[in-house]
This record gives sequence, C-alpha cells and structure tokens, in this order.
Amino acid sequence: MKVKDYASHAKQASYRLATADAASKNRALLAMSEAIERRAEEILVENAHDVAEGRRNGLSPALIDRLLLDEGRLRGIAGSLRDIAALADPVGEVVAGWKTPEGLEIEKVRVPFGVILVVYEARPNVTVDAVALCLKTGNSVILRGGTDAYRSNRILAEVITGAAIEAGLPGDCIQFIGEKERSALIELLQLRDLIDLVIPRGGEALKELLLEHSKIPVIYAAGGNCHIYVDETADLKQALAITINAKCQRPGVCNAAETLLVHRAVAAEFIPVVVEALTERKVKLYVDSRTRELAGDSGAKLLRATDKHYNTEFLSMEMAIKVVEDLEEAIAHITQYGTGHSEAIITRDLEASRRFAQGVDAAVVYINASTRFTDGGVFGLGAEIGISTQKLHARGPLALKELTSVKYVVTGRGHVR
Repeated sequence: MKVKDYASHAKQASYRLATADAASKNRALLAMSEAIERRAEEILVENAHDVAEGRRNGLSPALIDRLLLDEGRLRGIAGSLRDIAALADPVGEVVAGWKTPEGLEIEKVRVPFGVILVVYEARPNVTVDAVALCLKTGNSVILRGGTDAYRSNRILAEVITGAAIEAGLPGDCIQFIGEKERSALIELLQLRDLIDLVIPRGGEALKELLLEHSKIPVIYAAGGNCHIYVDETADLKQALAITINAKCQRPGVCNAAETLLVHRAVAAEFIPVVVEALTERKVKLYVDSRTRELAGDSGAKLLRATDKHYNTEFLSMEMAIKVVEDLEEAIAHITQYGTGHSEAIITRDLEASRRFAQGVDAAVVYINASTRFTDGGVFGLGAEIGISTQKLHARGPLALKELTSVKYVVTGRGHVR
C-alpha cells in the first residue's frame, strides 16, 4: 500500500470515529487492554528481538531501557488503557457558552482534529498511548515509530487494531506505517489535505526534521535538556535527594535532569557531597573549573564541561555541573541552553521561587521537586503522547483535551444580519 493510501484510509475512518459515542470508544479501549494481556507472550517475544538487535547495534543502556518491555511494563500499558477508558470524554464538551445582545446562543465545543500523525523513536509504549488518546478523542492516528522498536510496534499495533475492530470501531482509524525509509515519512509530511496534525515524540533532531519538511501543523513534544538549580537558601539534604532522583531514577527519559546549577554561596558545602553521590552511582560528570576545585578527592574523576555538554540531552548516566553567581545567572544559563521542558529550583526563599517561576521559560517549572514528575499520568491527566515544549495551542503534557480543537455552534431563531 502506498503511503498516501494509509492517510486516505485514516481520513475516511476519522469521519465515523468523530461521531462515535463515549461508550463505544471505551469498549474498544477495554478490549485493547484485554488483548494486550492475552497476547503478552507474543508481544514480549517480538520485543526481545528488538532489544537483542539494539544491543548488537550499540544502543546505550538508557535507550535499551526505553525499548524494553517486560511483564510488569505490559501490565502497566494495559492498565493505562483502562485508566483512559475511565476518564471523561472531552469530545462534545461545551467549553464556554453565552448569549449575544441580538439573542444568538453561542457554544464553544470540543471536537477532534481528524487525523493525527505521531512520529516517535524507540518507545513501544507510545504505540499504545498514542492510539488510546487519539481514539478517545475521536481522532484517527497514523503511527510512524522508530526502526529500533519496529517489531514491538508492529505487534502492538496489530493487537490493538484487532481489538478496536472487534469492538465495532473502524479498523482504518489506526494506521501503522511499516516502511522504514525516511522518504516515507517525508511523503507523509506533505499530505496536508489528509493529515491534520503532526506530533513528534523524540529528541531535538527529530523535531528539527519535522519542522523542516512538514507542510502540516506540528506540535512538537521534543527533547528535555532539564536543569536543577540549587539556590543559596536550599535545604541541601533535599537538594541532594532531588538531584539524585532527577538524574538517576530513569536517565533515558525526557524529564531527567541533565545539568546541575549550584549557587556559589552553598557550592563549597554541596559540591563535594553531590559529586561523590553521583560518582558512586556511576554518573559521568562534566564540570566547570570551580566545581573541580571544590570537589576534593573526586576532582580527578571529573571532565571539563564545554558548551557542547551544556547543550546536550544526555539521556544516559551523564550530567553537567556548574557553579553560578546567583539566581539571575542560573536563569540566564537555562534560557541559553534549556529546551523549554522542565526546570527546577531548590530553595527556601519564597521570593527566589517566584522569580525563578516567572523568569524561566519552560512548560513545567518545579519548586523543591524533581523534574521526573512531568508526566500526564502523574499530573492526573491519564496517559500522554508527549510533553509539548512549544506554546501554540498546547504546552506541557499532551493529554486528552490537548488532542482536541474547538468549533462554535451558534443557535438563532431566524436571525439575519
């Protein structure tokens, strides 16, 4: 089948899906959940092939972790489908309503976009999350996953498409693109008459590729070069725990911290402790000269930080550290190097927290909490396709409401103008 045919079939199916009632969509989601649990063994076999090939190809441990499925993760994926089924259906929600002086009744109503193309890297869970959220919001979805997860994505798409058909929804509302060549993706990005929205789930390189080639509007859920800033009034025990969590708990995800900024007033006390703790956990550290001086015995193990390191989303057990003069320098550093994802300040100063929250331009700003909380499920929004780091239409977790547009329904009684 030609690439354009996938999009054409998705477009036709979107008209039916847009009018499906909430019960029908929820029934399909529950059927998908049951199908994943029923066919877990098949899914894990295919995933094992992807993981083995990824290791042969030299994927980093963090990327292997993204790729890996096991029984527990599959149960979590199946559970997320049930969670989404339990959420309120946003389609048809009246966002606002009013009456004009002329007597016209105006309602602003949530509606599906139509067809959403989701482009993502080595994350097989995104296959299910994307389908679930698009289906719940009445959108057809076209899946273009990364080659590293090809077999995992293919079996998951097959399982959940079959379940959707059995539940009575049009199977063409889910289109899995099996062509691995980049040319197939570029062709999809030209089909603005058939595809309404593109969402990339990946790093900055993927975002730039889509922005360069797409004739379709893009909401980019791109990379996370996230920072932890330890202010001069910080509780340093709290700062240490948050830094370790943000860097080490799961380093291969977009909300993991990549750079630690430390106020000079607490650097002499905090730097030796945090360097030792991170080094013990086998984090490779790139540091400025002041950090090296303050690190003590651990200094010999540290590498010199450059602009390249401050610009890098490592997605691995690597981190940059810099001592800054004050809050303003921390904000300036984040402004220069951050990607607008998640940024955190550790402080006991209310005014400093206010200035940081106002001064940092990011989708999510944390005060005394780890960046690892940036997640649609954790925020109580259900699953998400990704974290939008742009500002138009949607910012932060792309959950149900963010996957809808609006239209105005105007009711008159023979009104003319």
